[in-house]
Amino acid sequence: MKIDQLEEAVALTKKFTTKPTNQELLKLYGLYKQATLGDNKEEAPSGFDFVAAAKHNSWLAYSGKSKEDAAASYIEFVTELSSKYL
Repeated sequence: MKIDQLEEAVALTKKFTTKPTNQELLKLYGLYKQATLGDNKEEAPSGFDFVAAAKHNSWLAYSGKSKEDAAASYIEFVTELSSKYL
């Protein structure tokens, strides 16, 4: 999996004419973080920052998945979403 393919997929999301659902956005976020940084080693956000907590948990859901597999899943998901949002 080439890093430029991942970046092309990221660029494609910026061309969506409609915003994906929150659930879809969280999946994109989690897969992207896993693909670029690997397992989530950060502490969970405290307090009532529900958006940060949702993002943290989304990334955490992909723990153990290799960067390459996460990148492939991200690209596949963006391709799937592009038929809905382009």
